Amino acid sequence: MAVITVLGAGFGTALAVMADREGHTVRLWSPFEEELCEIRRHGEHRRLLPGVPVPPSIELTTDIGCAAGADAVLMAVPSFAVSKTAEMLQGVIADGALIVNVSKGLEDTTFKRLTEVVKEQLPFARVVALTGPSHAEEVARAVPTSIVCASADVSAAEQVQELLMNGSFRIYVTDDVIGAELGGALKNVIALAAGICDGLSMGDNTKAALMTRGLAEIARLGTALGARAETFAGLSGMGDLIVTCGSMHSRNRRAGILIGKGKAPKDAIAEVGTVEGYFAAATAFRLAQKMGVDMPITEQCYRICYEDASPRDALKALMCRPMRHETEALWLA
Repeated sequence: MAVITVLGAGFGTALAVMADREGHTVRLWSPFEEELCEIRRHGEHRRLLPGVPVPPSIELTTDIGCAAGADAVLMAVPSFAVSKTAEMLQGVIADGALIVNVSKGLEDTTFKRLTEVVKEQLPFARVVALTGPSHAEEVARAVPTSIVCASADVSAAEQVQELLMNGSFRIYVTDDVIGAELGGALKNVIALAAGICDGLSMGDNTKAALMTRGLAEIARLGTALGARAETFAGLSGMGDLIVTCGSMHSRNRRAGILIGKGKAPKDAIAEVGTVEGYFAAATAFRLAQKMGVDMPITEQCYRICYEDASPRDALKALMCRPMRHETEALWLA
């Protein structure tokens, strides 16, 4: 059994419960003492994981020093907090420490993937990405889940596979870190759009088209940045897109529904909580412009979120684009 430190008590709580269930020694860190007090008081994270017991065997702490000496440090903070949290680990973890980033997103100003952000702060760590279709509510309850561990250092990814894989949590390894991370980051934009379609009372046909063409534009940007096209047909691409666009567990989808029903985007975000797709829409739109890649769904999401575009006008703009062949350049193009 291993010592595992989990940073972040959102999705991190689910990972901590899972690791504890498998017999590991688990430390769960949050910078918010009141959050940990609530978990201690109720024996569960009522706001994010109601009904899921958090065993007393899991150490709850606000001391980042809990990462020292861990066999693996799982970073499960929001994407905007990844850089700061990694910086806090400087001088705490040893050279060669295993850092597993489970956050999904891109750094806003630099367009860096989150493992790149971590590596920038912790150049001597072994950094991997854990990504794929995995709602916290289901991971915590041992619902069968399959995800991907990605790293250019395949041995590091395989170490994570050996540590965390169990009878309800199956992990596949890939060395296509670019594809795996971009799939996880960009699907949030499409999930926001899927929710908007639901809020507009569109049908199954609409959502199927949105998801398929959304995957196409994710793959276009991904391959332009060096990813392999086939990665986007796997768990970190198609798999994560399906689960996020189709489930009410998804905050992106829930926020989109509110926007589709007429609520202002900022008000929808305030009601739902952290909505990664809202921030990713701006980052992805700017990155696509920089790379000269056509991402029409992402563009319309950006215009809805940041330029007060009407969701119905955005849908009309997508449906009235110039004629194309579906299989231009790549099957995912």
